[in-house]
Amino acid sequence: MNKYRTHNCGELTKKNNKSNVVLSGWINKKRDHGNLLFLDLRDNYGITQCLVDKENKFFKELEKIQLESVIKVNGIVCERTIDTINKELKTGEIEVNINSYEVLGTCKELPMPVFSDQEYAEEIRLKYRFLDLRRKRVHENILLRSKVISYIREEMTNLGFSEFQTPILTSSSPEGARDFLVPSRLNPGKFYALPQAPQQFKQLIMVSGFDKYFQIAPCFRDEDARADRSPGEFYQLDLEMSFVEQEDVFEVVEKLMLNLFKKFSNKKMLFEKFPKISFHDAMLKYGTDKPDLRNPLLISDLTSIFERDDVKFDIFKKLVKSGSIVRAITTKNTKDKPRSFFDGIDKWAKEEGASGLAYFTFEGDKNISAKGPVGKFFSEESLKEIMKVTGAKLGDSIFFACNKEKEVLKLISLARDKIANDLNLVDQNTFAFCWIVDYPIFEIDEKTKKIKFSHNPFSMPQGDEKKIDFSKPLEMKAYQYDIVCNGVELSSGAIRNHKPDLMYKLFSIAGYTKKDVDNKFRGMINALSYGAPPHGGIAPGVDRIVMLLSNEKNIREVTLFPMNQNAQDLMMNSPSEVSEEQLKELNLSLKKK
Repeated sequence: MNKYRTHNCGELTKKNNKSNVVLSGWINKKRDHGNLLFLDLRDNYGITQCLVDKENKFFKELEKIQLESVIKVNGIVCERTIDTINKELKTGEIEVNINSYEVLGTCKELPMPVFSDQEYAEEIRLKYRFLDLRRKRVHENILLRSKVISYIREEMTNLGFSEFQTPILTSSSPEGARDFLVPSRLNPGKFYALPQAPQQFKQLIMVSGFDKYFQIAPCFRDEDARADRSPGEFYQLDLEMSFVEQEDVFEVVEKLMLNLFKKFSNKKMLFEKFPKISFHDAMLKYGTDKPDLRNPLLISDLTSIFERDDVKFDIFKKLVKSGSIVRAITTKNTKDKPRSFFDGIDKWAKEEGASGLAYFTFEGDKNISAKGPVGKFFSEESLKEIMKVTGAKLGDSIFFACNKEKEVLKLISLARDKIANDLNLVDQNTFAFCWIVDYPIFEIDEKTKKIKFSHNPFSMPQGDEKKIDFSKPLEMKAYQYDIVCNGVELSSGAIRNHKPDLMYKLFSIAGYTKKDVDNKFRGMINALSYGAPPHGGIAPGVDRIVMLLSNEKNIREVTLFPMNQNAQDLMMNSPSEVSEEQLKELNLSLKKK
């Protein structure tokens, strides 16, 4: 018999009444009732209430013992009376009367209580992450993460995929983020890079003749932290398939996501078959390529309205003439909303750094007019045109903004979410997946004004290669796709460009010479020259999946040992300084300030 426990703290029931048991765990709570002392003993599996009366020789000792100390208790299981049953505990029908105990691990004064749901400063939580992880919500999130990963592995295997591990030390490549570099001791002056993703390797696996690959892959990117992005490292379900088209990848991923989200959540699935939205339509209708489809509000383009002579809103008219665009959101039947609602949206927009959001409400019987601060600047005919473009009816309201495309899309996308939440239009008990497709291969770099890859440089262009007009690169589309859920981008993916000559041609448009490509992607280019199958894949983020399933808004709540916003591990004091001797071995020296 295990000397530390006969049972765990989550399994005793009234069936164990009068049994002698041994339990071990952390003291979660204590309640001193004078003649009786109650201790909630906690382990990974649950909580069991234990008690000791004043006549017990251990009473005084247990009274003084620090919370979160680890103890072993010997005792007898007692069935609780009906009026004392705790329905919130799996063990709520019983309690354990302590006969003896042993301290297994003492605890110092706590910097934060474990049993409390109170929020604490991130600095404290991350510095004492081992304590934070004992807290019920975070503990359950991490256990959920483990179960999700196990389920994914099982499902991928059942779908005919083989799991492989790709190298961690590799070469630097332009994949969109900064690399973490690792100096080579044996090759002075040269560096490894930690993989931003196993992109090249998983393509090489396909070239090697393996048909379906997956891995729960660690990825490393020197990026700033966000609520949905961990700085430094994260994990993704990396998968690749040979002899497939875009739809084949969609079929696998949709099946996996449907099964996964139905297993680990009780929320409804808005779509059993995920809708496909072109990048162009996504930016037009939602202002973003990661739309929350639970939100019914749509965005309309009103730029041409402000070219009319019967529209006198001169501020917007001047901006449109100088190249700005106008985007609008229509809200249904909001005529009875108080002025404070509309002004609140306008105020919010100003807090976001914009000049505000113009608005008015359509009203009238025989004649259509616009009620609101800027309504007087629009003729009846122009209002009719706006109603036609937006689908608005009498009693509906319209919010609109004008600026350069990038700025106005950012604002109007955020406004769409803000307004929908204020109007309580979003069903929080729903998952809404979609695919964003038909991404442009190239875009203009705002700083250099040169052409660059918009997404993955290894994506296959759409259409017959012989008929593609390479002289118009900004019109070229790729078999590039994103999967999005509830406004969270889970992953990008693509059908890969497996033709070296075509790859050279596309890279040349982005300013790379053949020599550049050979230097950066020597291994893959060489491999593709020896008979490469058509292939494609995707890599949904595990952290973001778990974040959605656990209803968390910050990815650090589902990460075992996350870094802070400055990419620091406060618990392990990382990154840290290294000795001169270590630097010398690596042929490195630090530049003195």
